[in-house]
Amino acid sequence: MGSAHSAPAEVRRLAERTGFSSEQIEHLHRRFKQLSRDQLTIRKENFDSIPDLEFNPIRGKIVHAFFDKRRNLRQASDGLADEINFEDFLTIMSYFRPIEMNMDEEQLDRFRKEKLKFLFHMYDSDHDGKITLQEYRNVVEELLSGNPHLEKESVRSIADGAMMEAASICVGQMGPDQVYEGITFEDFLKMWQGIDIETKMHVRFLNMETIAHCY
Repeated sequence: MGSAHSAPAEVRRLAERTGFSSEQIEHLHRRFKQLSRDQLTIRKENFDSIPDLEFNPIRGKIVHAFFDKRRNLRQASDGLADEINFEDFLTIMSYFRPIEMNMDEEQLDRFRKEKLKFLFHMYDSDHDGKITLQEYRNVVEELLSGNPHLEKESVRSIADGAMMEAASICVGQMGPDQVYEGITFEDFLKMWQGIDIETKMHVRFLNMETIAHCY
């Protein structure tokens, strides 16, 4: 952001867009400058310097999300950006923002859906609006990749069982010839109903108060 970042009007605009306080924006800007080595943009390789992210089992999906133009940078074009600036970075970080105590029910519901939409897009790797069985298997394999006692077939069985459970939650009793094509975002909301996503998506790797695992 350069000198524009220090301008109060610019900070206010970013605060209104992302929900971060001016203090949090200043903190994240310092972290951005560390990652970029004082450059105006960062690239994927800059994330290699984040120790906490290095051991996250879905590190690749998290880093990918920062450069996803269509889904997470809120741009019209498809594909991945080669580099992102501070405002792009702040946009992604806003999905990991902690709950504010003064949020009303409507704000909290919107906040929750934004987090779940971000997580859904991480799972939906081909962006077709559904998490297929294969995509779900890929996620489970990544999440359990650090467990040396689980064989690939066991991991597939876990993913298949979870997909069957998703179908029972979202569709109900299925006929013998009925095929569950995949988890839509509406299904995803049902699956996460009653689960505290607000405290599960944090950002430890950026040294903020809250921190996130993305499961």
